[in-house]
Amino acid sequence: MSEPARVGGEPAPPRPPTPSPEAPKRSDLPARLLTASILVPFVLFVIARGGLWVLGTVVGVVLLAQRELYGLIEDKGARPVVGFGLAAGAALPVVAYIGNEYQATILMTATLLGVMVAQLRRRQVTEAMASISGTFFGVFYVGWLLSHAIPLRFFTKRIAAVYGPDAVAQLGLVPDTGACLLVYCLTVVVLCDAGAYFAGRAYGRRKLAPSISPSKSVEGAIGGLLLGTLGGAVMKGIFDLLWPQLSAVLSWPVVFAFGPLIGAAGIVGDLVESLLKRDAQVKDAGALLPGMGGLLDRIDSPLLGIPVMYYLMLFLVWLRMG
Repeated sequence: MSEPARVGGEPAPPRPPTPSPEAPKRSDLPARLLTASILVPFVLFVIARGGLWVLGTVVGVVLLAQRELYGLIEDKGARPVVGFGLAAGAALPVVAYIGNEYQATILMTATLLGVMVAQLRRRQVTEAMASISGTFFGVFYVGWLLSHAIPLRFFTKRIAAVYGPDAVAQLGLVPDTGACLLVYCLTVVVLCDAGAYFAGRAYGRRKLAPSISPSKSVEGAIGGLLLGTLGGAVMKGIFDLLWPQLSAVLSWPVVFAFGPLIGAAGIVGDLVESLLKRDAQVKDAGALLPGMGGLLDRIDSPLLGIPVMYYLMLFLVWLRMG
């Protein structure tokens, strides 16, 4: 080994070792695709079967995702009333299935009162506000929002209850019209999420919400809205070709008007969940789905996309019946 170079007659200090290059981060895209290849057929099967398949799946998803949310709240030091909150969250889809939105609203009111009474029975009174608000937020954010998948899937039944059977015939609805509506909605939000991911990686320059999710970009959001809207249009075309009676209520102008609105709702839903995770200082809400994190990470966009789709359809029916 050669002597270190001398500077002014003194040995020069040794050079610091060259840092070894970091191993590249392993992409989770293959795991995401594998998980999606299992989830997508299952969800389509459940939607097609309808009935208790849909109810049971929604209740199961609510319980798992709401428990993940309570885990985030617990990471912040609050103590939600987990058992009561999960029971109330699971009850909302059941009420939506056997009743209507008015009865679900009554249940939400009863839930808030019940959470406050349950808090009164605790010996620990510190952080009572955080416990009450955290418990109720879990019921609302997961249980209430996701329960809209029930009236959307059984949309014809809901319209018949409000406007009567003549309105069903006038609007061209059939018993399984809701299956098309729910598939269309999920197609838009899922492809919007995928489009935002790939467009953001390829063209992302301007940050969409840097303090919440630094990886999301304006360009990615635009790409997601475009892909989600086009994907919804393709899905409409597939239904028109194979099951035209199911998609008759969705005209082409409606498809292209609804697509960006539902996609934008999905983006907001994604950002809201990112905000919750950043506040709790965790990367994922759970680890149930390989490559995707927790179940809450997967349904963050549909949590807002599905209610928006449902109320847009109610507004469309109101316009056509007016």
